[in-house]
Amino acid sequence: MSNSSVGIYVEILIRQSLERIWQLTQDPALHERWDLRFTHIEYLPRSTASEPQAFLYETRIGFGLAIKGTGESVGERTVETGEATSSLKFASEDPKSLIREGSGYWRYVPTNNGVRFFTWYDYQVRFGLVGRLIDRVAFRPIMGWATAWSFDRLRLWAEADQIPESSLNFAIIHALARLMIVFIWIWHGLIPKLIFHHIDEQTMLAQAGVPIYFLPWIGAFEIILGLITLVTWNRRSVLLLNILLMLIATLEVAIHSPAYLTAAFNPITLNLAVIALSAIGWVAGGLLPSARRCLRKPSKG
Repeated sequence: MSNSSVGIYVEILIRQSLERIWQLTQDPALHERWDLRFTHIEYLPRSTASEPQAFLYETRIGFGLAIKGTGESVGERTVETGEATSSLKFASEDPKSLIREGSGYWRYVPTNNGVRFFTWYDYQVRFGLVGRLIDRVAFRPIMGWATAWSFDRLRLWAEADQIPESSLNFAIIHALARLMIVFIWIWHGLIPKLIFHHIDEQTMLAQAGVPIYFLPWIGAFEIILGLITLVTWNRRSVLLLNILLMLIATLEVAIHSPAYLTAAFNPITLNLAVIALSAIGWVAGGLLPSARRCLRKPSKG
């Protein structure tokens, strides 16, 4: 394998010293905390410092299952340029592993703005044609995304002292909040408005002076809002839009249909819940790692 192969390339600028980035990436106990691709990394003893560093790795895939493999790395630092390189070979004899063997490198290039930290790696797969198809369609894109997401989680740790565990928690909180907002918009647009034309929906429209035939269009609009909230995953402004729309909707009900405010299932509790979810998602969204912050092709120069 060589750079002529397609491979996976990921690059990020980290505004921190090379020494700190080297520590976070070369210490296995620290590396396994930020790198989504590995659950456990263990260095094996070596007789001299000049020998390649052999290691064992493990990645848990759920349901009590894990994929295990081996590798070796060699780290070099160039005094003249201040750059550093860490080359890597890895392999797995685990029959559950799609990857049979691979190689790659990490490079650390100091600049006036920080350190360009980038990687290139490629691998061979098992399972013949089926394995190559799975790799092309799903596994390789996921590996590229996981590498980029992990690099940004590393950046947050190096630059802002946001530990990787917190980054993951923020990502989970944001995902739960956003997905629930998406569900609520689509449910309320589809079920009571488009499918069942619920009497309460019709009554509130009539009390607001809106023709009943607008109900399906309002339902479609809510479904579109749900989809927009989903596809704009990294756009925090959409969550602010959700808050604004919920405040307007609550005000409209309070003015035109106040009787519904005291109902068993009422707009106050629903709208306030959506506002709270949007606020939670907005706060967590400002602390998220994002694969989009990484370059996926080598930069010029």
